[in-house]
Amino acid sequence: MKLYRFLSADDTSEFCHKVCAALDKGWELYGSPTYAFDAANGVMRCGQAVTKDVPGQSYSPDLKLGEQ
Repeated sequence: MKLYRFLSADDTSEFCHKVCAALDKGWELYGSPTYAFDAANGVMRCGQAVTKDVPGQSYSPDLKLGEQ
């Protein structure tokens, strides 16, 4: 099974740490990062999709993706 997550955060080191933590757990970058202005909060936000192959598991909406 292939899992998909979209990581996002304000444009701070928190975002980079979030992506690094996912990569350390075996997630792989998927596509290009995004960068957009969040007008509601007045900040720039970053986003990055990541995927991970998990053999022998079936998808369920209850699956905690961040714990994979």
